[in-house]
Amino acid sequence: MSGINKKENNIYGRLTESLRGMCSRIFVRIDAIPVKRLAVYAGILFAVSLIPLLWLGRYNVMCVDDYDYGRRVHDVWMATGSFGASVQAAWQQNMQFYREWQGTYISCFLMALCPMNFNYEIGYVVPLLMIGMLASSVFVLGRHILHRWLGVEKAGGSFVMFVLLFMFYQVMDAPFEGIYWYNGATHYVLMQSIWFYMLTAASMSLWSEKKASARGWCAAAVILSVIVGGGNLVTGLQAEVVMALLVLYAVVVNRKKLLSVCLPFVTGSAGFLFNILAPGNALRSELDTDTGYSALLSVLLSFYHAVVYIIRWTPAFVIVIWLLLLPVLWKLVKKSERTFAHPVWVTVGAFCVLSAMFTPTLYALGLAGLSRVNNIIQMVWYLCLIMVTAYWLGYYAHRECAAFGYFLEKAGSRLTAVCVLLVFVILVCTADKNTYTSISALRSVTNGEAQTFYEEAMERHVIYTDETIPDVELAPYSAKPALFDCSDLSQDPGNWLNLAVMQYYHKNYVKIVEQ
Repeated sequence: MSGINKKENNIYGRLTESLRGMCSRIFVRIDAIPVKRLAVYAGILFAVSLIPLLWLGRYNVMCVDDYDYGRRVHDVWMATGSFGASVQAAWQQNMQFYREWQGTYISCFLMALCPMNFNYEIGYVVPLLMIGMLASSVFVLGRHILHRWLGVEKAGGSFVMFVLLFMFYQVMDAPFEGIYWYNGATHYVLMQSIWFYMLTAASMSLWSEKKASARGWCAAAVILSVIVGGGNLVTGLQAEVVMALLVLYAVVVNRKKLLSVCLPFVTGSAGFLFNILAPGNALRSELDTDTGYSALLSVLLSFYHAVVYIIRWTPAFVIVIWLLLLPVLWKLVKKSERTFAHPVWVTVGAFCVLSAMFTPTLYALGLAGLSRVNNIIQMVWYLCLIMVTAYWLGYYAHRECAAFGYFLEKAGSRLTAVCVLLVFVILVCTADKNTYTSISALRSVTNGEAQTFYEEAMERHVIYTDETIPDVELAPYSAKPALFDCSDLSQDPGNWLNLAVMQYYHKNYVKIVEQ
């Protein structure tokens, strides 16, 4: 028996050694992969993860406020077939809204120009536009911060941003509002994207050594600042806070560049004031029964809600991605020539910027957590998480604090390999297949939900456009993708959404009839 046990132990020992050797070779190969190639791999992963979301977008249709904001433009387009006349109608409606309803003079104009006003079947352009704008602006801004402000090489910054974007689009708080719903995504996601581009331009003007380049970036920032000022108040307030900090930085560190950041700050502030002082805001507040908190209490509660939502938006999947990035970030910032002298102030500043995004809805409505707003706050949180982490790692890498860095350097490849494996295990093994957006979208397309929903939506559109049917009675949708979590029409023809569809298509009434 002892001989058999010795033989089994030898076999076990050889298997263990073989496994260790194989793992060691894998870890060595991981360490040997160039950063540029890692960035390419991460970019491919992110692109592949978007395919199901864009594929599902093929079955996207008009919904909710798209009808109310697009009604006048649709009428002009149907009557004239002129795009120029339609744009003019959108601007006229925008000015009327400014006087009577809300001051967001850019958002309201763009929301009236819903692509489906001109062709009902091109709803797929909405996810293309919204994902394209947000993903590209986050990538450009994030890589710029990592490269210019933190001294990270561009290839490494690209890798980090591709991984961050992959993570964000899997756990996006409200995918429908941020990807597929034109009206809601235009007001928040599109405006936030323009703000990210504007911030990048303003920062580039601060960093550019050539006068012509600095002036060009400054001019771009000035133009974009006016657009941002006419968007939603959450993005507008965030822009005011960050630009004020950028001006303060220029005053303390580089006064020669003060004008480069002051100009977009002034023009953006003027646009923001033009927005909040609109006559329509006052009229709307008189009709609105929602009451918000006082200014001081709204600010204080913003810090509380920031903590609540940070916890909510940091599930196991995000933690694993964060751990995956630690060894890479350590290597990148260790090579940087920046001093990383103020990690506490950077952390406090990032938290204040994030918290400020909760203030407008608390002040106006007395609540936080509007789904269409959450998307942009969530993205800012992930940007802050990565940048603050990189800054702290840079702080320790350039000081006598090598213990943690030694661990990351020695165990980095192992940690990366384990985290990559865990990411795919979490994605595949999660019980609720609608937890992660790409899997949910792929599921809806492969099981036929998306196709059935789209076919029934097009059948409704045929009825809507039939002038011989003034009284519209419809069956409810028999299927709907999980990511299309918009409300359907009601059995009550007086419901606000029913009224919006009725007015858009000029019907006597529209209602759902249960079969």
